[in-house]
Amino acid sequence: MSFAGGGSDIASYFHNFGGAVISTAINKYVYVNVNQKFDNGIRVGYSINEEVSNVDDIEHHIVKEALKHLDIKGGIEITTIADIPSKGTGLGSSSTFTVGLLNALNAFKSKHISCDKLAQDSCYIEIEKCGAPIGKQDQYAAAYGGFNLIEFNPDNSVVVNPIICDKKTIQTLESSILVFYTGITRSASNLLLAQSEIISSSKDKQDVMHKMVSLARTLAKEVQNNNPDVFGEVLHEGWLLKKSISDEISNAEIDEWYQIARKAGARGGRILGAGAGGFLMLSAPLELHEHIKSKLHMLRYTPIQFERLGSRILFYED
Repeated sequence: MSFAGGGSDIASYFHNFGGAVISTAINKYVYVNVNQKFDNGIRVGYSINEEVSNVDDIEHHIVKEALKHLDIKGGIEITTIADIPSKGTGLGSSSTFTVGLLNALNAFKSKHISCDKLAQDSCYIEIEKCGAPIGKQDQYAAAYGGFNLIEFNPDNSVVVNPIICDKKTIQTLESSILVFYTGITRSASNLLLAQSEIISSSKDKQDVMHKMVSLARTLAKEVQNNNPDVFGEVLHEGWLLKKSISDEISNAEIDEWYQIARKAGARGGRILGAGAGGFLMLSAPLELHEHIKSKLHMLRYTPIQFERLGSRILFYED
């Protein structure tokens, strides 16, 4: 779940200007189970079941490229379950799946993989091999876990900086957050591709992205100085900036929900991910949460907590 700087992790932007995103991993998970298959075939179970004898016949592009990347030719069964819808929610479920899959496949081969290598390989699979027009923040958030300022440098290097502050400051931020599922799903890839093209061709939109990156760095400094009160204001400013990039990032329905929340006491918020649907995240004083929930009764409230750890192996047997 990102709070500021989203969009600056796309290569067309950070290759020229450098990017920065402040985000946290949350306690919503994708579970990947990998098992030795009795025969030499391949079974992949997700929303559909695939049974094939050759890696090239797998329809799930991420699974296909991950198996190729690790030179696994068969004799394997992969199944997944997830805590949230798998597509179009803005919570990075696709990248989280890729991270978890690569972690599990490396363990299947009796190999350990570091957080940094896990994030790098996940970006390679999704962006280079599968051609997804997405950024890098979700892969690093899922691999590392925690609450971080993640910097994307023009030379393609990525630096994950943990936010260091008093425990009470993190608790204040965490307890201020409300998340609602809008029920609207959308193609993040199409939205991000359009946003990338707009930013690449417009200096005005690039200036907007510069301001969003500056907000991410500002928020990181304020939190590190144990000043969580600016959180809602930064979210609000960032959302207004993000909406100014493209008319497709929000719509009349989302704007109405946001205004209802603001009138009920929310200090700020945003649609998570690329925009246009998925989850609406808000920040408000704890004593106003029930009032805001009642005003947004048409949406599904989804409690979340920050997650300190990144992708990890829960069970391993050689």
